[in-house]
Amino acid sequence: MFTPPPLALYIHIPWCVRKCPYCDFNSHNAPAAIPQREYVDALLADLDQDLALVAGREVVSIFFGGGTPSLFSAENIARILDGVGARLVLQPGLEITLETNPGAVEHDSFGGYRRAGVNRISFGVQSFDDAALKRIGRIHDAAQAETAIKSAQDAGISNLNLDLMYALPEQTLAQALLDVEKGILLQTPHFSHYQLTLEPNTVFAAKPPPLPDHDSAWDMQEACQARLAEAGFAHYEVSAYAKPEQECRHNQNYWRFGDYLGIGAGAHGKLSQADGEIRRRWKVKHPVAYLRHAATPQRLGGDDIVAADQLPFEFMLNALRLTGGFALSEFTAHTGLPLTTIQSQLDDASTRGWLTVENDWLRPTELGQRFLNDVMQLFLRE
Repeated sequence: MFTPPPLALYIHIPWCVRKCPYCDFNSHNAPAAIPQREYVDALLADLDQDLALVAGREVVSIFFGGGTPSLFSAENIARILDGVGARLVLQPGLEITLETNPGAVEHDSFGGYRRAGVNRISFGVQSFDDAALKRIGRIHDAAQAETAIKSAQDAGISNLNLDLMYALPEQTLAQALLDVEKGILLQTPHFSHYQLTLEPNTVFAAKPPPLPDHDSAWDMQEACQARLAEAGFAHYEVSAYAKPEQECRHNQNYWRFGDYLGIGAGAHGKLSQADGEIRRRWKVKHPVAYLRHAATPQRLGGDDIVAADQLPFEFMLNALRLTGGFALSEFTAHTGLPLTTIQSQLDDASTRGWLTVENDWLRPTELGQRFLNDVMQLFLRE
């Protein structure tokens, strides 16, 4: 009998005050007046078209990503969540995350977001150093970031994430550590701590800034990781650190190859079908086209069935990011493939000292975490 994995909902808000020079997400500079109500209507029309794919399934988490979702009023976030609740089965007490940038939110709105149903805020802080923020094109300063975080806490939202980047232009090891230290002092229970990379089709890719070299970046990662461990944060995913019971449930579902429905301009989804096939579908990227076609089949940017020989890589691309590992039985449960499909790759990775397997539990070693891209390459189809 088919037993699908947990189902999450991703909602994409595509507008930002200004696109950052390192960003390769589907984000667009906001018009003078964002068509919030029209976009909410489009999101719900989009969801209506997808309901048959998830009929009767319970949603375990909701994530508003972007772009900058906090550009939307609490009233319109509530309209979205009310519409979702009227159409889908929601797990009691599910995690509902809203991404926000400190320079793009009214600081008295967090109470409104909480009343709308949001119970987790993810802050795109990136750094608490004003010079560093200016070099990477952020619209906020350190004081605004601290004020926003404290305002969310004062509004009764304690489940907070801080996005922090390291290996920023001209950044030193001491400066990278100071960013982490400030986040710890602000008593936030979760960090997404990741290296700035130059992604294709970004301003920074075309005009690279002076970045720390590879060895310096590695020193920053190790030092910050050690400081977070000292402060009681578990390193549970490649770029994620959390206090006990504060892991991001939505992202854990991604990493465990769970299902997710994506609505909004450029939103991606991954859905397991009753016949065992896995479907990936995504919506048209540009907000104008999405608004025009949200209630029609033309809202789709693509809709593909994942080939069976691609599933091992797709599964491992996510699951190997979990530093604590996972049960090998999850591979068969979530892909429908026997473990023998990847046994030779597992043996190869174990021989190289990249993975350990004990009592059906696979775990990347410290060496494997450092060379994670090489480990993942083993599972690519030839």
